[in-house]
Amino acid sequence: MLRVFLTIVQVFSSLAIIGLVLLQRGKGAEAGAGFGAGASGTVFGARGASTALSRATAIFAAVFMINSLLLTYMGTHSVGTSQPKSILDVAGEKADKASQGANKPGLTPAPASTGSSATPAPAPSATTAPAAPPAETAPAPEQPAPTAPQSGAAPSAPAPNGAAPK
Repeated sequence: MLRVFLTIVQVFSSLAIIGLVLLQRGKGAEAGAGFGAGASGTVFGARGASTALSRATAIFAAVFMINSLLLTYMGTHSVGTSQPKSILDVAGEKADKASQGANKPGLTPAPASTGSSATPAPAPSATTAPAAPPAETAPAPEQPAPTAPQSGAAPSAPAPNGAAPK
């Protein structure tokens, strides 16, 4: 209920800030007075509305910032829930559960019984060495790339044993 109220206050204060900023004159507004906009300052009097509008903008800005902090605090410190908030928390909990199950011996599920009296295969022991990688074969010797035949000449085949053609 409080979160809904704070959200309504947040929206109202943001709209009020937008409206108040749009009502205020910029610093360059006096330059327009030379081009026929001199009457715009007489609406709010000689002094103008800059003090009242700027004070109201500052008040709404303070309300907006404090309200933002309260909504952030309420979003991160929710009462009564123990659910993790981020992906990293979820991944950490899954890793903890997996490591707890791996540390306890004898928790691997038994194979399904099919009615036969076959014994299950023994689990591999920790002392067996992994299989050796396959032996590498020597690379084949490189052959020269065939060249394009020249005009009028018959194509030549590469000479055996790397000898140059005559």
